[in-house]
Amino acid sequence: MMQDEDLSGPARRNVISQGITRISQIYQRYLDLWTPHVISRWVFALFLLVLFILRIFISQGWYIVTYALGIYHLNLFIAFLTPKIDPAMDFDDGDGPELPTRSNEEFRPFIRRLPEFKFWYSVTKSTVVAMICTLFDCFNIPVFWPILVMYFITLFCITMKRQIKHMIKYRYLPFTHGKPKYQNHEDTSRSLK
Repeated sequence: MMQDEDLSGPARRNVISQGITRISQIYQRYLDLWTPHVISRWVFALFLLVLFILRIFISQGWYIVTYALGIYHLNLFIAFLTPKIDPAMDFDDGDGPELPTRSNEEFRPFIRRLPEFKFWYSVTKSTVVAMICTLFDCFNIPVFWPILVMYFITLFCITMKRQIKHMIKYRYLPFTHGKPKYQNHEDTSRSLK
């Protein structure tokens, strides 16, 4: 009798561990299925944000949660726009990797500090967490919301101005739309034949 009870404890923990592992595998499988559907993912994230904003407008509260969500999304957006290897660190060194600025230089793709999928995933998760926070009155701290709005707008403008200056100074563009496409002269002559 004593041996059966001793075996049931670790066996029960093993079953729980296997169940958690199985749930995480299923969750990861669905995330992997969503990976190629960029537009659908962002439409879903936008839908969640609209639901959250409607919840805030209808309930007239949880402005601190909204402000924290906005600051977090701004932080994610800046990480999305920033290159993984900061050119400010490598600009003085001639030996380090650089972004190409002329057509005869080697092509080096723009690698983001925060990839697009992780950006979407973090935005979606944080929006869901913020929605859950609006279900509890302890997060509904009374504040004068126009001050938070003005502070967020000021912070957004200053941060984006600094980021745009950084992009101009180190000549990188984090988006593929509008980038010049360099071709080797040999490649162009082959495609014309």
